[in-house]
Amino acid sequence: MKIFIKNTVDLSKLMFVRDELEKFGLHVVSVEVGEITMDQEFTLSQYDRLYLILQEAGIELFEDKKELLVQKIKYIILEVVYRHNDPLIHNLSTHLAEKLQHDYTYMSNLFSEKQHTTIEKFYICHKIERVKELLVYEKLSLTDIAHKMHYSSLAHLSSQFKKVTGLTPSQFKQQHIENDLPPEIAGKHGL
Repeated sequence: MKIFIKNTVDLSKLMFVRDELEKFGLHVVSVEVGEITMDQEFTLSQYDRLYLILQEAGIELFEDKKELLVQKIKYIILEVVYRHNDPLIHNLSTHLAEKLQHDYTYMSNLFSEKQHTTIEKFYICHKIERVKELLVYEKLSLTDIAHKMHYSSLAHLSSQFKKVTGLTPSQFKQQHIENDLPPEIAGKHGL
């Protein structure tokens, strides 16, 4: 039996669901993004109790396979942005189509319908969030960040960053530095 779950992009939530199922005495065969497979059925009362427990944890059960596909698209995009060190062999649309074995146009239309944004905007937004993290927490130059995030050029990164945030990467970094300084130090330096 499979159950489909929403809001489980991170591993800790998946493990939480697995642990809750095992508390019911159910054997979990596999845990993947958006779905858990068990080797037995569970009763309606077990389902109702599980539903409430998961709801309290911000996790939803669902039976809609389209929603599951959207969750998998989001997971793959986040994986590409936050975990891939190598550039994609193909573009994102081909990567998604190959990983999920679905037509990209279908996935794109479905994603837009369910998320009220495009796959491309979702991807760019998360790339820019990652760039912000790298600007603030890593000692990397903008050129290094552009390379690490697989931008074709520093100009492309800067343009996309400004379009999303309204600031250049340098302005963002400077603003973050100024906000982190204690008022007495910022005052001494005219900041």
